[in-house]
Amino acid sequence: MELALLGDSHIPSREPHIPNSFLETIRSVDHVIHTGDFDSKGALADAQDLAPALTAVHGNMDPQIGLPTVATVEVGGVEFVVTHGTGSRGGWEQRVADAVAEHATTDDAVGVAGHTHELTDTVYDGVRILNPGSVTGANPADRPTMVTVTAEDGDLDVTVHEL
Repeated sequence: MELALLGDSHIPSREPHIPNSFLETIRSVDHVIHTGDFDSKGALADAQDLAPALTAVHGNMDPQIGLPTVATVEVGGVEFVVTHGTGSRGGWEQRVADAVAEHATTDDAVGVAGHTHELTDTVYDGVRILNPGSVTGANPADRPTMVTVTAEDGDLDVTVHEL
């Protein structure tokens, strides 16, 4: 199963749209995870139209658009716990690891979070944490980034996409 991890699109307040070069990749995957900060109902609707299946959470810059603050999804034998990661930069990894500990049903769940706009693939307190950065390159990001993940039989293969 192929996933696209997106986050911090901030459409339209900071950027007008997702770069065209990312759209084909997003459309081609089996599942899309978005870490929040869509910024508008229209940006959420666009993501729903692009994604064959979408798991998304509410970010601190989102209006009330009906999304949870934490979501879990199992794809390819891997459990993903998705949260925005809202708060100061200090303690971001701990907040994400805590969300995984609270919401995961397996011991090897992967945390997916945004908020920092910083591309991240790290292990913190025994939890693998992925942050796809900002799919539009919204400030404070210095470029658009996203991640694709192949999940098969509980194993992950992560690929970074950046412009």
